[in-house]
Amino acid sequence: MAIGLEEGLGERFTAGVISSLDPPLHLKRWSSFLGGHPLPNQASIEAAHAAFTLLDRASAQRALVVFLISGGGSAMLEWPITRKTISLEDLRDANQTLITCGARISEVNAVRRAFSAVKGGALARRAPHAQLITLIVSDTNRADEASVASGPTLSPPTGAPTAIDVIEHYKLEHVLPASIMKSVQQTSAAAGTPGSHHVLLGNWTAVEAAARKGVELGFTCITRDDVCEQPIDEGCDLLLAGVQGEPNMCEISGGEFSCPVRGDGRGGRNLETVLRCAMKLDSQGPHMVVLSAGTDGVDGNSPCAGAIADDTTIERARRYGLDPEHFLARSDSYAFFDQLDQLILTGPTGTNVRDLRIVLKSI
Repeated sequence: MAIGLEEGLGERFTAGVISSLDPPLHLKRWSSFLGGHPLPNQASIEAAHAAFTLLDRASAQRALVVFLISGGGSAMLEWPITRKTISLEDLRDANQTLITCGARISEVNAVRRAFSAVKGGALARRAPHAQLITLIVSDTNRADEASVASGPTLSPPTGAPTAIDVIEHYKLEHVLPASIMKSVQQTSAAAGTPGSHHVLLGNWTAVEAAARKGVELGFTCITRDDVCEQPIDEGCDLLLAGVQGEPNMCEISGGEFSCPVRGDGRGGRNLETVLRCAMKLDSQGPHMVVLSAGTDGVDGNSPCAGAIADDTTIERARRYGLDPEHFLARSDSYAFFDQLDQLILTGPTGTNVRDLRIVLKSI
């Protein structure tokens, strides 16, 4: 996005700040930072400080500011609402708790906004006198662009849950750092946010592209908007039920299942989705194949995008002495599929439009 913007604006572009896992260091007019993901790091803090400085300058000059927002930005650019009391360690602990408790992204973001000086439109409010435009590559549901990167330039969506309600629902009162809880309890309603925004890409882009490819390969394709953010076990049941009794079917869905972390293993919701589906398919019925992968090329704390499995996977695993229940209990689905050579390894793709899931049923 940064490269495209600079190419499009040419000499009219004067300065920018970028925080990324792979910042384009050859772009000399940008201040680049190797931000953290999925947890903020020191560079995430430094990137926010640089962004604040640039926005203060832009506001004073009444300049045009273009924000380029994509998934992962919640960790890449961060500044606590009370810098003197909330440390980087507190930010990391809070985010680790939130992304592993099983909460939906809208719930996670509700809490993040309560202790951030960036999220929920706070970044845009740093430049009240500038002209602001936001371009978004969305890793959330359609019409939920305020959740991308926790909405640094957009006000929270109408009807969003409150931070304290989320904390109480998931029993996090005594798990989150004390400094975070204090900020949550002192949260006040956010002011309006200036500027306009446009969504460039979203999860639907990947789903529609996969469906076109499926038809090209001779499958009867269906897309499932109703399979999106369910608890992971419920979501797997819905995935497999959608192609029962239908030959030569290709079922495609996207989104993010909620997936609590229970152990100290490696993996994420995509790997666990495939493992759970493999266990449900074990020696049952006609031949089916399941794929689930993150479009950013990274699943949870693993180095892979996801995995692929079919109704023979569990039988093969047992021949190798692998107990799928053991790996599931430890949230260690990466190790399971690594030993079966069924991982999807793409490396970081440079974009993020949520997860893509494909179920194939042969004739």
